[in-house]
Amino acid sequence: MATSRKILLLALLVLLAANNAYGRKGKIQRPVVTYDRRSLIINGSRELIFSGSIHYPRSTPEMWPEIIRKAKEGGLNVIQTYVFWNIHEPVQGQFTFEGKYDLVKFIKLIRENGLWVTLRLGPYIEAEWNMGGFPYWLREVPNITFRSYNEPFMYHMKKYTERIINLVKKEKLFADQGGPIIMAQIENEYNNVQLAYREAGVKYVKWAADMATSLYNGVPWVMCKQKDAPPTVISTCNGRQCGDTFPGPNGPDKPSLWTENWTAQYRVFGDSPSQRAAEDIAFAVARFFTRNGTLNNYYMYHGGTNFGRTASSFVTTRYYDEAPLDEFGLKREPKFGHLRDLHRALRLSKKPLLWGTQNVQKISKDLEVVAQHSSRNFVVSERAKIKKWEMFKEKVPTISDLEVKSKSPLELYSFTKDTSDYAWYSTSINLNRYDLPRRPNILPTLQVASLGHALLAFVNGEYVGFDHGSNVEKSHVLRKPVTLKPGLNQISLLAMTVGFPNSGAYMEKRFAGPRAVTLEGLMSGTLDITDNQWGQQVGVNGEKIQLYTEEGSKKVRWAPFNGTKTPVTWYKAYFDAPEGDNPVAIRMMSMAKGMVWVNGKNIGRYWVSYLSPLDQPTQEEYHIPRAFLKPTNNLLVIFEETGGNPEKIDIMTVNRDTICSVITEYYPPHVKSWERKNNQFRAIGNPIKAARLTCPDRKIISKVEFMSFGEPDGACGAFRPGKCHSPKAYRVVEELCLGKNDCQIPFERGLFLDAGKDSCPDISKTLAIQVACSLPVKMASTSRVK
Repeated sequence: MATSRKILLLALLVLLAANNAYGRKGKIQRPVVTYDRRSLIINGSRELIFSGSIHYPRSTPEMWPEIIRKAKEGGLNVIQTYVFWNIHEPVQGQFTFEGKYDLVKFIKLIRENGLWVTLRLGPYIEAEWNMGGFPYWLREVPNITFRSYNEPFMYHMKKYTERIINLVKKEKLFADQGGPIIMAQIENEYNNVQLAYREAGVKYVKWAADMATSLYNGVPWVMCKQKDAPPTVISTCNGRQCGDTFPGPNGPDKPSLWTENWTAQYRVFGDSPSQRAAEDIAFAVARFFTRNGTLNNYYMYHGGTNFGRTASSFVTTRYYDEAPLDEFGLKREPKFGHLRDLHRALRLSKKPLLWGTQNVQKISKDLEVVAQHSSRNFVVSERAKIKKWEMFKEKVPTISDLEVKSKSPLELYSFTKDTSDYAWYSTSINLNRYDLPRRPNILPTLQVASLGHALLAFVNGEYVGFDHGSNVEKSHVLRKPVTLKPGLNQISLLAMTVGFPNSGAYMEKRFAGPRAVTLEGLMSGTLDITDNQWGQQVGVNGEKIQLYTEEGSKKVRWAPFNGTKTPVTWYKAYFDAPEGDNPVAIRMMSMAKGMVWVNGKNIGRYWVSYLSPLDQPTQEEYHIPRAFLKPTNNLLVIFEETGGNPEKIDIMTVNRDTICSVITEYYPPHVKSWERKNNQFRAIGNPIKAARLTCPDRKIISKVEFMSFGEPDGACGAFRPGKCHSPKAYRVVEELCLGKNDCQIPFERGLFLDAGKDSCPDISKTLAIQVACSLPVKMASTSRVK
């Protein structure tokens, strides 16, 4: 009897334990996100994670829903974003989370689309963002050393991290609270600088991990590119080929995660175009997942725009334009479609990838995915013609005009405090006629050695010249002949930053601006005027009175543009919003270097005079978000630093309505020709090898612009016919595609041959098609009315 009671008691205890282990729906309750050496486990299920980086401040809230929707359409199930300290706390203790800085709204939009989130808190983020995300005021904290086991830095880092975590917790956005955030990151690529800090670096890594997990441990934490990541966080890979280069996480119970798969490369002014083939990305991703990978994140999936002064040193306003979604949020094909189809193919293989013993099976000798191509078009707007240009010249100050005085020029970063790209420096020097060269064909030389980034020089109010450094070597020396006169001579410099640094050790100890000024070629020899007593001013006067706003623009008298290119000049004009709904850009090819404001909003730095090795500007067009525009009378203000002609500026709309497909006889059927059913990988019906075309945004195929069945050359937007060509092919495509949103063109020799005659039967054929998409007539009429 006693034995029976013990058995019954044991059974009851087991039953109670089982009841406690099950939720209301009878499922075992576990932490929502866990992991082992094989994969991330979300809600009890092993997952293949296809993630993409999209940064909320690099687009507008009006753009977020469409960008997120397209990311989901591209097969992503996670959006990754940094959190940007310097936009949220620009002044110590003063926080903002509004407008394009509304982190919570962005995360909730992602959740509404059924996607998860990875939150990279940093607080150091790099990201080609000013100061790597650190606010300027942090630089001036006494005795601070960034990213080191340094009490002042750790105090502020923890305080900010806790603020963001509490904000997210309050909104119940972590996965274990029912929210979409499945993972968080602390620090960022610290191994790149750790050796510079020696033992303090080792201690800092452990402290950062312990700090983060103590503040919140409901989701996994990661440290990218951190070989010695503490046991409580997962080390991850960044790069282009992590399937080959990543040795694996530094622990037997940690999964393989790829936090940055670079879809191309960010660009700095002076760079040539950056490219990375869709096929190379797709192969690298497939290889990573076949080598125990569980998460791949595309950096960037949508790069967006560095509005205002947010870009770091020399980084262009356009960011990662070669991503699957370009700067304007348009699908870049074939990258978008190729990766979308790759994600589908990998999902078909989810069970063998996550549970099976892996080996490689080739479906055909050279398997390729037939993704659509696209070419981007910039179209000058008819409706947004810029009305008359007016100009206002910035006054070149003398030392007596400038209130801040010092013996030598002040250091530029600490002087401007990241409130302006500009600072004036001015000094004066008395010369007599015996100091000056006697010959009229000999002039003295002004030499200014600068730590960066760029510099304009004026002597007695006259423009002398411009010089600049580069992203690689920011220091430079301006050397220009100058005309001096007997008596008092005024020497004025406009020094410029092009963003603050964003990477490397000891960022708080970087310097910029003029450091040595000399006059050479005087009768008495070289004269060093570095310690000659200087006047200084942060910013130009137009900034101070906000000439770029309606109210500010009324504070000065504007004159009609006289056709002369002059330095330090403001230009003002008005334009109506362009027709339709396509994204908007401004082409700045006739200008040189400066900034652009639209209705008081700074759309970023332009620098078209800085040419790449291809003798082309790194960036010609600059994004104006539709959300910045009114229907009519939009105020456009430009500050041109070195001289340009605003009359040749164009307002443009942007589309990817030129779409293409290229397919050869060696291509296998489309990836959608297979499915997984009952754990078997099989063909669907009778697979058809075909070119497929789909117009974006409910548009229809309105014109066949190029068609060749033979041996065409070139790429979408720039095809060229080869010697072998079939005239009939053009008519076939028109019959199958014109007036349709999408069409399929079978790859069959007999379909394209004229009267069955093949002019080149001995070569393998390529089918290349380029068509134009446009809105149907009724929809186009409605769009024009807007």
